[in-house]
Amino acid sequence: INCIDRNKPVILCIGHNVIPSTYIIDYMEEKGLEEEIEVCGICCTALDATRYSKDAKIVGPLSRQLMFIRSGVADVIVVDEQCIRLDILEEARRTGAVVIATNDKMCLGLEDLSHLSEDEIISRILREGAGLILEESKVGKVAVELARIVFRSRRKMKERCLPALEEIRALANRCTECGWCNRVCPNSFPVMESIVEAKEGRFEKLADLYKKCYSCGRCESECERNLPIVSMITKAGELYHTLEFKVRAGRGPIQDVEIRKVGAPIVFGEIPGVVAFAGCTNYPNGEEELALMAKELLERKYIVVAAGCASMSIGMWKDSDGKTLYEKYPGEFQAGGLINAGPCLSNCHVSGAAIKIANIFAKLPLEGNFAQVADYILNRVGAVGVAWGAMSQKAVAIATGFNRWGIPVIVGPHGIKYRRLYLSDGEDFEVYDRKLKKVMRIDPTPEHLITAAENFKECLCTIPKLCMRPNDGSRGRSMKVYHYVTLYEKYFNCMPPDLEKFIRTEKDIPFMLKDKILEYLKEKGWEPRKEIPQEPTLLY
Repeated sequence: INCIDRNKPVILCIGHNVIPSTYIIDYMEEKGLEEEIEVCGICCTALDATRYSKDAKIVGPLSRQLMFIRSGVADVIVVDEQCIRLDILEEARRTGAVVIATNDKMCLGLEDLSHLSEDEIISRILREGAGLILEESKVGKVAVELARIVFRSRRKMKERCLPALEEIRALANRCTECGWCNRVCPNSFPVMESIVEAKEGRFEKLADLYKKCYSCGRCESECERNLPIVSMITKAGELYHTLEFKVRAGRGPIQDVEIRKVGAPIVFGEIPGVVAFAGCTNYPNGEEELALMAKELLERKYIVVAAGCASMSIGMWKDSDGKTLYEKYPGEFQAGGLINAGPCLSNCHVSGAAIKIANIFAKLPLEGNFAQVADYILNRVGAVGVAWGAMSQKAVAIATGFNRWGIPVIVGPHGIKYRRLYLSDGEDFEVYDRKLKKVMRIDPTPEHLITAAENFKECLCTIPKLCMRPNDGSRGRSMKVYHYVTLYEKYFNCMPPDLEKFIRTEKDIPFMLKDKILEYLKEKGWEPRKEIPQEPTLLY
């Protein structure tokens, strides 16, 4: 947020359709206004707009929408089709900002003004505070000129949209400590306790909530004293935290030349896996945990791909040197690389990379060959999706899309609300070995297609297990076992309780952990498998 100049007119674009943003940027460039007006975005439009123009800026993921609107920074809010709060008109009017709807999927109950001239639309929106423009080519001039006019009229108001610290303290003193804010919080955050602390002039706990809060507003809706809790959290967060980060621009598809370099190591398990972070920001404990998961995996030479709100969330954390993960790790599709694929729609590039591996290395034809390609990915390509903050149906559809291609997905604790998990019983699987021409029983890999993790530690420990594949060579499997064991020991101080299922022979045991694992296997009564599939398939 701090990278956006509040002393200039600010246009905020929210949603997933970048077309209105491009017209705004084009008009600014045509009139030479790039230095005079700020264009910023929330959600996927932000990622696409920054690909279109170096001057556009990212506010953050969906979870920052209400907070940023409440901050009063935006003079004009342009919305398109998805991930838009239903109360956005009401919230914008409180701050004096005007709203432009641009898509028939999200009209906000506004009258279509497209038949009017641009100047007439500007006059109408100034009178009514909002308007619908379905002719997107008119959005550019309307949004820019409105921003210049509205900015002049509300310049002083911008600083007063959020309560000052003394006002927060006065508001906190109205709290009756009924506890309803805690009860209705989806993540059971200590909202009431933070407000009680603010009564004494201690705002650190409110500031801590800023980094975790999804800003759904449930606490406010239940508050019997009508306290603007989200505004109080936002103000404390702005004062106590750094709000300027760096996010790598969305890069789009994984190139064939990159696949040729890493395809074989992925198939044979020598690169431990490809992990795709996707979905919304309905996290159980804020954005930081997503970044910490990515950091742990990058240090272990996984390929990490992020898209949509997840890619922004990963950038909203800094290490002790003040650097984000995007500044520390390369953006190539390689071991230890961190790729921002782009908006939510770019999740298809993750499954696309797996499909390219099947096409390039197995020479599998792509046209009319869905089942064979998916079978190859399921049995050979160690890829896992993580939808840690899935909220919308779209996020769950992304997870299901991964599943159809044979890629397992881990969802966060809120993901179980969709009531669909594809779990195995953990017993041996059966595959057909094309080379040996027979059916054989194998280790349960990957064990699940959709599973939920209660916290980020459990998620991290599940990732290497779901990266295991029937086709893993001994070297690759030993590497995956190493990460599985060491992560479990790091976060749970014990060996994985099901480790014996995933060690086929002694060759799968990593050398550095051999004595420890052999002792564990002896206690479990483990015996090596007599056969390991050489060309596993489910199509027989």
